[in-house]
Amino acid sequence: MPKQNDMSVGMIVLGIMGSAMSKNLIKAGFSVIGYDVLPRAVDAFVAAGGRAAKSVGEVGSSADILITSLPAASALLDVARELLTLPRADRIVAETSTFTLDDKTKAQEQLGQVDIIMLDCPLSGSGVQALERDVLVYGSGPKEAYDRCLPVFNGFSRAPHYLGVFGNGSKMKYVANLMVAVHTVVAGEAFTLARKAGLDPAQMFAVVSDGAAGSRALDVRGEMLIADTYLPIRTMPLELWRKDMRVIADFANSLACPTPMFSAAVPLFNAAVASGYGDQDTAAVAAVIEAMAGLPPTKHG
Repeated sequence: MPKQNDMSVGMIVLGIMGSAMSKNLIKAGFSVIGYDVLPRAVDAFVAAGGRAAKSVGEVGSSADILITSLPAASALLDVARELLTLPRADRIVAETSTFTLDDKTKAQEQLGQVDIIMLDCPLSGSGVQALERDVLVYGSGPKEAYDRCLPVFNGFSRAPHYLGVFGNGSKMKYVANLMVAVHTVVAGEAFTLARKAGLDPAQMFAVVSDGAAGSRALDVRGEMLIADTYLPIRTMPLELWRKDMRVIADFANSLACPTPMFSAAVPLFNAAVASGYGDQDTAAVAAVIEAMAGLPPTKHG
């Protein structure tokens, strides 16, 4: 397939979201170079048509626009330090992970020392949605840099949104993820009640999702909740999701903003991890609610 344009795109790292973004960019005709420490992730990326790099530095030297999708803030700061060592060039880093504003600002300031522009661009949507190019980009930072990245954002997302100054993207993501957390617990609670009442879970999902109680969160998790099985992961592992929830809670606390529904949901996600579901999808919170209701233990796989 011919290139979309002369723009090259670098992807750091190739996890659930990074690999999905890469596949859609490659399908759209972009030349994509990617890096990950896991060989299997790199192999899958190459099989999809990507070009493997041996380091973050090689990605930075080969691409005009870099997209980071990272598991921890420490990884973002490590990436920033590696990019600082490269010769100066006209680069943009679109950071799509969910971290604290402090961590993102530290990386932005570091990269600014060598004139690399960093955008704060978290994504709204699950891994499954990312594969289907059904995620949103919450873009924030310099408008000129955002506009330059827009063809790339359109290549892997359903709808990019420009939200203004750096940091507004993360703030919007905190709001969205607060709602996702509550919706996920409510879905688990509703399925538990349906099972306890003797209703067929598949029929309950078909009827409820067609009415006022339907939601995108319910649609994405419906198959797992019907089967009461939370592998393969369709949204995010519970253990990683807890990181996002800590970020949201700290942000709300910094504004003295009450979040009673979200605060009630957090202990249930923690209980799911403590019950052995940490490596499974966030929807496994339903298993904890089922246990509270006295239903038989769910499958761990």
